[in-house]
Amino acid sequence: MTERQEQAALDPMLTRIGQVVMLHHGGDREEARSRFLDLWAEIGEAGDPLHRCTLAHYLADTQDDPEDELAWDLRALSAAEERGAALGVRGFLPSLHLNLAADYVKLGRDDAARSHVRRARAAAGALADDGYGDGVRAAIGRLELRLGEGA
Repeated sequence: MTERQEQAALDPMLTRIGQVVMLHHGGDREEARSRFLDLWAEIGEAGDPLHRCTLAHYLADTQDDPEDELAWDLRALSAAEERGAALGVRGFLPSLHLNLAADYVKLGRDDAARSHVRRARAAAGALADDGYGDGVRAAIGRLELRLGEGA
């Protein structure tokens, strides 16, 4: 069992978020967005930073408007930074910055995208050598090439 899976198994809120993620991955984007927003209302702006980071990260993926997606991804990064690297979010940072870079590309803001793809690459050392880490590193590489950053 991975560290993330173990953490979710011990944390009822992470388990609930994971259940909605499965709903979203099953194709019910609207229902997932609605349930994520209900969880967000329950957690609140002052809730546990890990919960806010995780929830905002996944909520971003359910947005139709790129500006809304960016706003949720920024909330996720803010919560991660609030939690601090010492408290187990270092492995999230590459994905969070990658998502922000992709958001900025969608919005035609390539300079901001380049800044975040560089930050994603710099944080990639925290990723494990597993399928998730390999996937994030590959996605960083693809976006670097698209932005002319080179790997």
